[in-house]
Amino acid sequence: MGRLCETEGLTEDQSEILKAVRTFVEEKILPVATELEHADEYPTEIVEGLKELGIFGLMIPEEYDGLGESLLTYALCVEEIARGWMSVSGVINTHFIVAYLLMKHGTEEQKRKYLPKMATGEIRGAFSMSEPALGSDVAAIKTKATRTDDGYEITGQKMWLTNGGSSTLVAVLVKTDEGADSVYKNMTTFLVEKTPGFGEVAQGVTVPGKIDKMGYKGIDTTEMVFEGHRISAEQILGGEPGKGFYQMMDGVEVGRVNVAARACGIANRAFELGVAYAQQRETFGKPIAEHQAILFRLAEMATKVETAHAMMVRAARKKDSGQRNDVEAGMAKMLASEYCNEVVEASFRIHGGYGYSKEYEIERLYREAAFMLIGEGTSDIQKMIIGRSVLKDYKLKA
Repeated sequence: MGRLCETEGLTEDQSEILKAVRTFVEEKILPVATELEHADEYPTEIVEGLKELGIFGLMIPEEYDGLGESLLTYALCVEEIARGWMSVSGVINTHFIVAYLLMKHGTEEQKRKYLPKMATGEIRGAFSMSEPALGSDVAAIKTKATRTDDGYEITGQKMWLTNGGSSTLVAVLVKTDEGADSVYKNMTTFLVEKTPGFGEVAQGVTVPGKIDKMGYKGIDTTEMVFEGHRISAEQILGGEPGKGFYQMMDGVEVGRVNVAARACGIANRAFELGVAYAQQRETFGKPIAEHQAILFRLAEMATKVETAHAMMVRAARKKDSGQRNDVEAGMAKMLASEYCNEVVEASFRIHGGYGYSKEYEIERLYREAAFMLIGEGTSDIQKMIIGRSVLKDYKLKA
């Protein structure tokens, strides 16, 4: 291991967990990642291995049979996993966000019902805010839950569900008419149970199939169609309607730390591949790493990898301290995703023509890095969040 992406102040338990994950990545993920990714094949054996490691319950409290670790520990594990294959970290991320929503906002009954089985991976989570026509404009959702005599009936179409097929519990944000004067107080999160797979997965719930994507392959990304899905009020997250938007935004904050960690992992791997290739490939009688143009490129790549990692760690630690980290998470996500793309492109250029070949791992990373720019909100969305907060903090005094 090189000196990049080291984290100061870790406990012995954190170090041991990271060591176990790093070993798993080296032995079980990296040797098969590119083959599985090109085949768009679900990483079943890898997922089973992560279950055995306890990764699915990493942040779930011990009283619900989890490991009770911090967001920082989780983010560092995600960074390691994404270094091996970013798609695998996606399997974990959406599951984790649902578990986090339950931990922070669920009723005690909901926690007891779901968290122990989520910790083992028996119940697999997914969450859904987006729809075909709205993108980042969450307030514009049209999927609606209408009150009935014995609960609610959900109708509408959701989009871009990671783990949409393989999951068995989906946190779904919908419109509800709570009579509030704000659209944000007329949204509710429902916990929808389903069977894994495609087609009709529950009464009134259909998952049409996998969306074919440029990258982020292996994992299932889907739509979800609701046609009069009947659900009880007991399945409202927290038991009270009208709080869905604020619950989901809390989940997105930790999700952005996760995407930052994924981007750090991809960037670190791209640097490793680039620095190794630069020492093996010779031109004009010497390794290309000895040419100043390549040497400077490597220096810039290493600095970006280290900077992104530091920002991600800071955002995670702030959330762990109990403080709101919307700005720090936005900064970390924006910087890490942009730097990830720059580092991957630089590594791609170092590889020259071979980087364009599917035989080389950098080709896969090139496609995966693009997703980091849009997952959990684009850089432009992060800039809006950061900019508004900065203006508020530095407002001129009258």
